[in-house]
Amino acid sequence: MAAPVSVFGVRHHGPGSARRLVEALDALRPVAVLVEGPSDATPLLPLLASPAMVTPVALLAYAEEDPSRATFFPFAEYSPEYQAVLWAVRNGADVRFIDLPSTDRLAADPDGVPDEPEDRDPISFDPIGVLARTAGYEDGESWWSDTIEHSADGSPVFDAVADAMTALRDEVRPVEGREAAREAHMRLAIARAAREDSGPVAVVCGAWHVPALVQKVPQSADREILKGRARTKVKATWTPWTAPRLARATGYGAGVVAPGWFAHLWRNGHREDRDSHWLTRIAMALREKGHAVSTASLIEAQRLAAALATLRQRPAPGFEELMEASVSVFCGGSRALWDEIAPDLLIGSDVGEIPPETPLAPLLDDLQRQQKAVRLKPEALDRDLSLDLRTESGLARSTLLHRLVVLEVDWGRLTDAGKSRGTFRENWKLAWVPEFAVALVENTVYGPTILDAADTRIMERMNEEADIAELAESVRGAMVADLPRSVAFGIAQLEHKAALDAEALPLLSSLPPMADMLRYGEARAGQVAPIEALMPSIAVRAAISLHYAVRGLDREAAEKMRSAIQRADDAIRLARLGDDVRDQWLGALSRIVGDATASPLVVGAVARMLYEAERMDADEASTLLGRMLSPSVSAIDAAGFFEGFFTDSGPRLIHDGLLRGAVDGWMASLDEEAFVATLPLFRRAFGTMDRMERRRLMDALFERRSEGVRGYVPALGAADVWSRLSGRVLGILDGEKA
Repeated sequence: MAAPVSVFGVRHHGPGSARRLVEALDALRPVAVLVEGPSDATPLLPLLASPAMVTPVALLAYAEEDPSRATFFPFAEYSPEYQAVLWAVRNGADVRFIDLPSTDRLAADPDGVPDEPEDRDPISFDPIGVLARTAGYEDGESWWSDTIEHSADGSPVFDAVADAMTALRDEVRPVEGREAAREAHMRLAIARAAREDSGPVAVVCGAWHVPALVQKVPQSADREILKGRARTKVKATWTPWTAPRLARATGYGAGVVAPGWFAHLWRNGHREDRDSHWLTRIAMALREKGHAVSTASLIEAQRLAAALATLRQRPAPGFEELMEASVSVFCGGSRALWDEIAPDLLIGSDVGEIPPETPLAPLLDDLQRQQKAVRLKPEALDRDLSLDLRTESGLARSTLLHRLVVLEVDWGRLTDAGKSRGTFRENWKLAWVPEFAVALVENTVYGPTILDAADTRIMERMNEEADIAELAESVRGAMVADLPRSVAFGIAQLEHKAALDAEALPLLSSLPPMADMLRYGEARAGQVAPIEALMPSIAVRAAISLHYAVRGLDREAAEKMRSAIQRADDAIRLARLGDDVRDQWLGALSRIVGDATASPLVVGAVARMLYEAERMDADEASTLLGRMLSPSVSAIDAAGFFEGFFTDSGPRLIHDGLLRGAVDGWMASLDEEAFVATLPLFRRAFGTMDRMERRRLMDALFERRSEGVRGYVPALGAADVWSRLSGRVLGILDGEKA
């Protein structure tokens, strides 16, 4: 005799239906609980009830041959499916998934024909929304909350939902394709459980499927529907999920607009002070942001929410009423204040945890071990992290994050490495998203550990890289990720390509990452000796080819060349390659200044570099300005030179009296017509200076004393005292005895 079967139609991730489901299971006491979910993942279900499992989590299934084809089935604390599994484990009932296996879901369609009909009618697409609009609600969230979350009964509610879904399904055409196969598979699984189990059987599924699952369909017809469906090899595991990702329609096709609110409903839905508790959380969030919220305003907000619910003929204040009351009372009607706290309050940054015994893909397992070792917990919302590479923990965290970047798992995004507090400081912005788990599974082909996979992947990239500048960037990435094998391989590739490449631009572009490698060599244990030997030869080769590379360039090419030369000059100074290399480099720049065919934009920038390197004095700079900006030079060429020389040189003009005097003298020598014609050049060049820089420049030009810090007056004879002491100070700095 078949066991009795009860089908409970739930709203995925619905806290109210989860509470009613638990009550119904307590009353039914089933010996088996069947849950909508991929049937081949049933062996993983007991782990969901492990005390070490912390929601939100997701069932991850991916194709063995192509891990990029993956799907997630998320579970929150308030998900009815999750609560059903917990109830089954606590009460010793058998628990199984009954939906189509993930081998079917992830199988590629051999004909390339979509499995789902493209013209799905609105009723089957959003049945809850249809019921809500029929009842006069604007959205399905509010209708379900009033009907289910605030219902006083259990089973009658599920019966009513089943009747409503039956009525809706009578209005649409029968399901086809994969949806029909899913329901056929679930019916067969339910029939098998009814035959094999000796007591009541509970089925937990999405409300839309209830009419199909209770329908009497011959098993032969269901088997015919499933016949010939594609299959692929699949692996499955549990992975941490995040609160923001719960808002997405993933796996079950249901998203949670406000996970924080749903969690509040689950934990406090049975309390009489549920609404005041939520308003208190809002008030505390505003207070933490520095906004004053009084106790009296809490009472006023609760009264306003209750009044709104009464006007809208709702049984109790819902999310909309409490939000509108909070905006009106707490925020003074300003939606901006509400938006300031909404992300943390409504979504949050919760990240789930999975038990240590969970079978994982090798890289996921290795990542978990390393996260614990470096004490770096994944979080969903953006988090700033500052690392000191001189400490063991800072270096270990940095190395892990850099290796993940190599694998294109951007858990951390480097914001300003080496710019905040020297070369030993890194600033990161961290944000974990569950899709990183899929990316790590994809990288398993490169190795079983993050170290091995990063090493292999970056060497593969180096082997395929044709551009020497990109190759140098890859070598730098290998060095900061502490991948010695890749560094050695990349340096060998660099030496080979540098010997064959004679183009100036690629050679110039390869110098900045090499200088970064030498800089990082101070903070990391990387081997920089080969770079110290290779970089001078590349700098010399770039200097030799530079003279011919700056001729006949259009605007875009000239800007690219100017930027490359500037960055290369900075790199050569930073790397301290020696006087011989520096002289050859500056000699190449000097030849550009005297070349009439060189791009004026490049000539202007190079002239400024020579002046800053003291290879051109103020008189020579003034003469060059007069020649390059004379009426005999076209307006376009003059503008290019002026822009190249003066762009971003505001601080230099403020502090360099000789250059300022040279520019001032040249401007004063212009007649009225030439001065007016040159004004657009001045505006373009000095337009990059902010208001304070322009004021300081005018103060310096007219020798006006800046007030600076008030209250400080130089001591009498301070200049004489400093002249006597400066020698001793410099001697101490040079290590000499005072």
